[in-house]
Amino acid sequence: MTETRLRGKKARILEPWPLGTIPREVIIEISKQLVHRLATGHADINGDDFGTIFANAIGGVHRQSPLGIADVVKDENAWSVKTIKHNRPFRAKQARLISGRNSPNYSQGIENPHKDLRATGKSVLDIWNARVNETLNEFKILRVAVLIRNMETREFVLFEEAAERYAADNYNWIKNRQGNLEGRDKTTNIHKFTWQFHGSQFTRKCHVPGSATRFRIDKEPKIIDMEHVLKLARFEDDWIAIL
Repeated sequence: MTETRLRGKKARILEPWPLGTIPREVIIEISKQLVHRLATGHADINGDDFGTIFANAIGGVHRQSPLGIADVVKDENAWSVKTIKHNRPFRAKQARLISGRNSPNYSQGIENPHKDLRATGKSVLDIWNARVNETLNEFKILRVAVLIRNMETREFVLFEEAAERYAADNYNWIKNRQGNLEGRDKTTNIHKFTWQFHGSQFTRKCHVPGSATRFRIDKEPKIIDMEHVLKLARFEDDWIAIL
């Protein structure tokens, strides 16, 4: 069947895959790297590790930069990649994602963030929105990829979502019991954001979709001992220069 032609149709954006439908081969490549880390004695991974794992799995580049939100890039696509620990990943309903240090003082000159919570909340979201805009000036697609992990049970959940911009007026801003700023949806009262007055850490809460890929590594890999690795590398004592 030929494609219907439309006037004024924009050029098609080349997506890696439809949003939220991560291919099976990507899951397999991620799993291989997780098994490798377990076999070489790594009991856990961090965010940078997952950035490298995800980039390798899709044939992209892990930027490893503390600035911006485009952690992994491929062609015209960018991902902000996150990983969180959970005792039972398959039962996780929400993911709490640390999403940068947003300083209203540095970015917008708000010296006293306690004075006007609504203005501070707006500033925090403005900074996030500006980062999204900056990335979309460079790339056509920006997504967030999240791995919920339990390396001990070898259970994982992987999902992605489009990076959103947020309208600050859609949220009520309060100081919670921990003394942090909290943004709640005005309609549902659902807790969406947390911002720490001390340190400026910005956290977003997102729903784990039913379409998330749940996978498990059924076999526990044996740890490869150091001597075996050194033998494979053909290590010799004269590699070491003691100065």
